[in-house]
Amino acid sequence: MTNYIVRKFIKNHTNVDNPKVRTQYGKLSGVVGIVCNVILFLAKIAVGLIFSSVSIIADALNNFTDAASSIISLLGFKLSEKPADAEHPYGHGRYEYLSAMCIAVLIIVIGFELLKTSVNKLFNPQPILFGIPLVIVLVLSVLVKFWMMSFNTKIGKRIKSKALIATAADSKNDVISTMAVLIAAVVSNFVGYNLDSIAGIGVSVFILFSGYQMIKDTIDPMLGSAPDEEFIIKIKDKIMSYPGVIGMHDLIIHDYGPCRKFASVHVEMAAEENVIESHDVIDNIENDLLQNNGLHLIVHYDPILTKDPITNDIRRQVEQVVQTIDSRLSIHDLRIVPGTTHTNLIFDCVRPVEVGLTEKELKEAICCKVKEIDKGYNCVITVDDSFVPIIK
Repeated sequence: MTNYIVRKFIKNHTNVDNPKVRTQYGKLSGVVGIVCNVILFLAKIAVGLIFSSVSIIADALNNFTDAASSIISLLGFKLSEKPADAEHPYGHGRYEYLSAMCIAVLIIVIGFELLKTSVNKLFNPQPILFGIPLVIVLVLSVLVKFWMMSFNTKIGKRIKSKALIATAADSKNDVISTMAVLIAAVVSNFVGYNLDSIAGIGVSVFILFSGYQMIKDTIDPMLGSAPDEEFIIKIKDKIMSYPGVIGMHDLIIHDYGPCRKFASVHVEMAAEENVIESHDVIDNIENDLLQNNGLHLIVHYDPILTKDPITNDIRRQVEQVVQTIDSRLSIHDLRIVPGTTHTNLIFDCVRPVEVGLTEKELKEAICCKVKEIDKGYNCVITVDDSFVPIIK
């Protein structure tokens, strides 16, 4: 059903890297969420009031917050669609992250209010009624929420949206909480013990935990989390597929919202090749990633001597030395400056954050091991911190 709805309402639905197509996905999810949750809220609030069940009323209010969340999510996608302006030259993509944060805060506030009501009902119990309409509404709610979870998970993964993944997780929590309410109502009817307030407390705690998880997941991209490995691999594979490219390093990615990423990278190419032709390849790389991946990329050209056997041999030896210290380390931009008493080996070493060596310790370790190759070698090292996961 999900694929049918997507094909029906979204043009060019396969081009998920296009910001306009991505926004259509977000709007579709928002409309579906609003319609489904409003219907569930009205049905549950009616049943909850008729049967005097605080847990069903709590579950109904949870659906009401979900409808409000869908509205916020819809607004977030709409605002993130705004083009860049003088005050926001990188666009408004982070509105989507802010909308997800607002959803999480709203869920936590509602969770606290429901917890207070349920605790009060625990100490001041009231008799509740039981009937077939109650069971029908709760069962239908479980089925609808289960479908919504599947729907938002599929399109959330398809467009890599934190907001929709959070919405899907919230739907999953709703399935569990509604099942708890249903079980409590059935058990209470048959054993004669009122579990309504206990179920209400359970639902409230579940809502609070869901809100906490959503805040945790949403705050990472706002603070500047590491880019997704799949995205890095896609960039690396595309760059390395171009003729004349020997290697790449110093990739830095800045996230200003989905489909609004800016990056820079150093690309190694043979110094012996025609500079104009190498520059043309770099232009093609930048244009390719912008048009097909929505990535604004600046490429720095690194000329590498490839036909000097002495340089190649020393580079290979230094690379092996660095690898013995930590397999995640790498070097680049090696230059050799001979002297009368010693030879300077000037190069950069990329240090991932996982490597537990300080800059001073790393330099000393490399210099010591290079001296074992030739005592006349003097290392001049620049340590580059890696801002993306190292992909071998």
